[in-house]
Amino acid sequence: MSAISEARGRTPRRSPRRRTVDTARTEELLAQAGDIMLAEGFTTITMDQLAQRLGCSKATLYSVAGTKEQLVQTITRRFFTTAAEQIERAVAEETDPRQRIRTYLAGVGTAMRRNSPAFYDDMVNYEPTARIYRKNSEAAARRVQEMIDNGIRAGAFRDVNGTFAAQVVALVIDAVQSGALLRSSGLPAGDAFSALGDLILDGLSRPTTA
Repeated sequence: MSAISEARGRTPRRSPRRRTVDTARTEELLAQAGDIMLAEGFTTITMDQLAQRLGCSKATLYSVAGTKEQLVQTITRRFFTTAAEQIERAVAEETDPRQRIRTYLAGVGTAMRRNSPAFYDDMVNYEPTARIYRKNSEAAARRVQEMIDNGIRAGAFRDVNGTFAAQVVALVIDAVQSGALLRSSGLPAGDAFSALGDLILDGLSRPTTA
């Protein structure tokens, strides 16, 4: 039984009363439900409580997502998709290789700060959402490797092994994702990603000449 099921001993199912909700209303409900879950987590909140707080019927909410599990996964995917789009727009405005990496990792940090500790704990402890997080963490590591390689080719960075540097980033991202680095450093996930950007860039920068 899922950790976020509505009630013990009962498998979540679709409401027998189905309603058609227009796209604009669906987007509005997903955004509002996402704000609630990002702020408070999702393990303890029920669909009844969500419907009350969103000012809609439970049938309407079930038209947006057939089960609570589906709703949670949809909100988690939307969070990472929206964050990635915002980060890439900011990166596209930068031409300096250093600033591109700094902007990217700072953007990840800013996005992760939207997650409350309650949501982060729920996300990494519920396998479907943990899997979504891992997929996005792996994509972030690949993106950083691409930017490191481009910076090396442009002569902006020291001629280090770009794959090795990116794997170091991947390991740090994985340690953040697992919580191990957060527990040992005392940093929240958002601050850890921002600190990673500073650390990587200081290590990649060419030494200044006197």
